[in-house]
Amino acid sequence: MKYRIDKNSNESAYMQLYRQLRRDITDGVYPEGVRLPSKRTLCLDCGVSVITAEHAYAILCDEGYAEARERSGYYVIYRKDGFFSSPEKIKPLAQNVRRSDGVFPFSALAKCMRKVLADRGEDIYVKSPNNGTPELRYAIADYLQRSRGINVKSSEVIIGSGAEYLYGLTVQLLGRERIFALEDPCYDKIRRVYEANGVRCEALRLGSDGVRTEELRRSSASVLHVTPFHSYPSGITASASKRREYLEWAKSRGGYIVEDDFDSEFTLLSKAEDTVFSLDTESRVIYINTFSKTVAPSFRIGYALLPPSLLSEYEKKLGFYSCTVPVFEQYVLAELINNGSFERHINRTRRARRKNSTD
Repeated sequence: MKYRIDKNSNESAYMQLYRQLRRDITDGVYPEGVRLPSKRTLCLDCGVSVITAEHAYAILCDEGYAEARERSGYYVIYRKDGFFSSPEKIKPLAQNVRRSDGVFPFSALAKCMRKVLADRGEDIYVKSPNNGTPELRYAIADYLQRSRGINVKSSEVIIGSGAEYLYGLTVQLLGRERIFALEDPCYDKIRRVYEANGVRCEALRLGSDGVRTEELRRSSASVLHVTPFHSYPSGITASASKRREYLEWAKSRGGYIVEDDFDSEFTLLSKAEDTVFSLDTESRVIYINTFSKTVAPSFRIGYALLPPSLLSEYEKKLGFYSCTVPVFEQYVLAELINNGSFERHINRTRRARRKNSTD
């Protein structure tokens, strides 16, 4: 039996099957263009239902590892090697993409604030540790492991007041002498923040599944800032192959990727996209996300995940900076995550959007 389903596992059968198929695709067992086993074959091989096999294949197609061909089956479209070897077929860029606007229920937020005040009392007067409170950093690390499959230590989580502040820290960490490559088009404030920090920026044109290969090849940058999920304003999501290509790009020139994971929690897919950070094995990715969309725009809390290789450099260069988020707000957010309110809100919003998308 090629694929095994552990019936005692807490993970669903279709997710187990998906992960095993994905592993074989990325390992080259099924190279690009090859037909994958039929649903009926998988059912007989694994002892699962057709629906289970369909769910596994649906996720592979959603993430750009495979595609369904009518009356033919499923075929691999993931490219393991040769990212720079052939031109891309480009579809017109989407226009006027609406940005996500899920706002956390006020009553639940107010209840959580009252609980923090009652439990913490005058602890909210105490200055935050420079990288953020242990409570929030632990909560974020646990949430990312549960919901996104990102395995990170709390010591690798840096708390700051929004993405713009964290962009500035990134420049100071990596150095102003580096050239930063940005998606074209991208959210204009990204460029403005980098240039305000004294950085020279290059604009790399987007194709249908991310930054075009020829643009990456011609770039003289050593830092690539990308928004792999729903880049604004184009709405483009990078495919699985493109995310691997970004990592190969960074590795080939000793560079770094800044992954801006804006809006990814509100994906309509049955499983959130793999982050570039979670795919990185070379410590080349700095991951940035905020709670401005998932809680409220006024909730100016963001976080960066640093690869282990940059932690000591960060502490040496920037560890003296005071945390820019008040401890009260950090305790409130940690409570929202730990008591399940945050994930319930995410799930409610995703269900509502799926329903609206099919109406």
